[in-house]
Amino acid sequence: MTPSDVSPLLAGGPRNDAPMALWEVHRSLAIGDRIAADESAVRSWPSDLLAAVIEGAGFSAVERRRRVWQRERTLPDTTAGDLRVLLVGLNPSLHSADVGFGFAGPGNRFWPAALAAGLVTADRDPLEAITVDRVGMTDLVKRATPRADALTSAEYVHGIGRLRVLVEWLRPGVVCIIGLSGWRVAVDRKAVAGLQEQPFGGRPVYVMPNPSGVNAHATPEVLADHFRAVLTLAPR
Repeated sequence: MTPSDVSPLLAGGPRNDAPMALWEVHRSLAIGDRIAADESAVRSWPSDLLAAVIEGAGFSAVERRRRVWQRERTLPDTTAGDLRVLLVGLNPSLHSADVGFGFAGPGNRFWPAALAAGLVTADRDPLEAITVDRVGMTDLVKRATPRADALTSAEYVHGIGRLRVLVEWLRPGVVCIIGLSGWRVAVDRKAVAGLQEQPFGGRPVYVMPNPSGVNAHATPEVLADHFRAVLTLAPR
């Protein structure tokens, strides 16, 4: 099968709308389908930013010299410029990857807590979140797994590097890391929930507990309080 040509989406250098354009492409393809771009289309992109955006969109490189990437079983980022909040999960579950939105597990407390806090206005709808609420979503690690404890330290470290490139480019109002474990592995092993002392990529960063159903201490009420604290840091 001939790869889908995404050259028009990438031509002219980095644009803040490129991640959402690639989100649309990801949703239109089956796992294993490929995309490609002419070298002339990506020449104006810094290599680390292009890699971060393509990986965030749910594609992995299969032919680096020819700029060919393969669609993976994962969630594509919903990110753009002018975000109030960039939410960063640990990684997508297999269920989330298959249904097309994050925190989709039946026991996950993210959406009830985000709705209660006023962070989002629609349930289980990342497109509404980014277009109406100016809340974007990405993950530290793009590989989907049944549980986050399947991830490795090296994956978290790589993910922090990709996230930093993304944050320095898009400059969201505040970055919210949803899951202390990944942050502790890759950045600060002594970190506690709350606003961190050091900015991340030049932006305020707030770290909070994982809303997964296996984390019994993170009740919807506790999570909603964290989201309210994040909103106090976000521009209106």
